[in-house]
Formats: sequence, structure tokens, C-alpha cells
Amino acid sequence: MANSLDRDIQNFLDHLATMRSPQTVRSYGSDLAQLALVGEEAKGLSTEVCQKFLRLYGTTPTTRARKLSSLRAFCRFLLQTKRLDLDPTEVLEAPYRRRTLPKALAQVQMQEMLDQEGTGPFSLRDHAMLELAYSAGLRASEVVGLNLVDLDLTQGQARIRGKGNKERIVFFGETARAALGQYLGAERKAEPGEEACFINSRGKRLSSRSFQTIVKRWALQVGLPPETSPHTLRHSFATHLLDGGADLKSVQQLLGHENLATTQVYTHVSVERLRDAVRNSHPRSLGTREKKE
Repeated sequence: MANSLDRDIQNFLDHLATMRSPQTVRSYGSDLAQLALVGEEAKGLSTEVCQKFLRLYGTTPTTRARKLSSLRAFCRFLLQTKRLDLDPTEVLEAPYRRRTLPKALAQVQMQEMLDQEGTGPFSLRDHAMLELAYSAGLRASEVVGLNLVDLDLTQGQARIRGKGNKERIVFFGETARAALGQYLGAERKAEPGEEACFINSRGKRLSSRSFQTIVKRWALQVGLPPETSPHTLRHSFATHLLDGGADLKSVQQLLGHENLATTQVYTHVSVERLRDAVRNSHPRSLGTREKKE
């Protein structure tokens, strides 16, 4: 069983690598390596084995949900390749997880962050990355993965490769366009043949981790929360669009979400902002009464 299960897992990961990012493949591989340990002495991939795997390694609702997702994807592959006749995960239930709202900065906070004077040898690059990330709602991997050939400054748009290598067109405003133009014209010095738009001190493509460090540094310099991240800029982009009257379907397409349900969480963020406005400003609300007291 152990050898057979190991072989099935490797075949699944090889298949997954043709469609998903290396990071995703590693995540699945880590989960399924734990499954292989549980199933080492078993005679088959049964519901009992799956339950034991989740009991041992799904120690929190969030972790259990992720492990179950990996397990179900693996079993679907085994069913498709005729390695299983029945799905042992069919009777397993996902744990209830309280959905936390994305954290978004207020518009004035975003303005403070982006309007500050940049410092250091790559201030133009850093500013351009931040403006683009917020203006187009990009993930960190999408910012650093941008190639020059995909950037159209004249039209204010870019071709982005998102999750699952899916392409979409995003648009950015005049401020981001100007910042990109300044960076490309004065600061970008790449190695010959380097396609990346944003490069490091060695003339090579910048990493996602480096961009995360840049965002945190710029946030801390104006007193924003230390947990501010590239995701914060993306969440702020979506929330501010909805606050401004954009429709949910358009925001979904701009973010590159496959399902509308993923985007709908931002409507709750906007609702919370409206609720806070009433609570803090309306003369008959609890918030204003508390202020008077």
C-alpha cells in the first residue's frame, strides 16, 4: 500500500504541476506526504484512513479545511484515473470556518502611503510597484511577474498572468502610469535579456518576498499597521471600487476571481464602512451618544 500510495501521490503532483504554481504543488505535496504516513500500514485509501489523517493533522478548522481540500483533489484524480472506484471523502464534512473580512486601508491612508517621498536607490521602482498594485488590484506574484512586453503605458493597461496561469487585462490610472514611466526611464537597469519589469540590484527579476518588504517599509514610514501587505493594497483596491459605485461583476473580472462568491466578501467590507459611518455620524446613533457622554 505504501509504495502504491506514494506512486499515486507522485503521479497526482506531476499532473498538478502542469496546471498550478510550484507553490501550490508544494502545499499539496506537504499535505499528501502526511497522508502517506497515515496510510502506510493500511490496505487501502479508506474513509477511516482519511478520517485519521484529518484527526492527526487537521488540528484547527482552517488547517482541517485545507487538508480536506487537498485530500478531495487527490481522490478526484484517483477516480478519474481509475485508481479508485469510490470516493472515500464523500461522507467527510468540512469544518465551519468563520470568514474574516479582508483588511482594507481607508482612502486617506492609501493616499498618505503613496504620496510620501521615497528614499533609497530604488525609490522610483518601489513607488511604481505600489501605485500599480493599488491601481490595478494585483497580487504580489502578479506585480513581480509582470514583463515589459505585457505593459502598455499608452493605453494604461497590462496583461497579467494570475493563478493557474490564467491571463487577464487590467487597467491603471494616470498616477500609476506616470510612476511607471519615471521608473522605466530613469532607474531600471536590467541584465541583457531580462524581461521583468521590476528588477533587483543585480538586474534580475524582483521576488515576491522583496515586494512584501517594500510594502511594509512604506506603510510603517507613515504609521500604518505593521501587518500591511500587498494583499492589503489588493483588498483596498476592491473595497474602494465598490465604495465608489463599481458593480461586483466588474470587480470580479479585474481581480481575476474565478467565482463571484469570492468577490462578494468585499460587499460586506463596504457594508461595514457604511454601518460605521451611520454609527459614528448620525445624531441618533449609539456612537454619537457615546461621544457626547
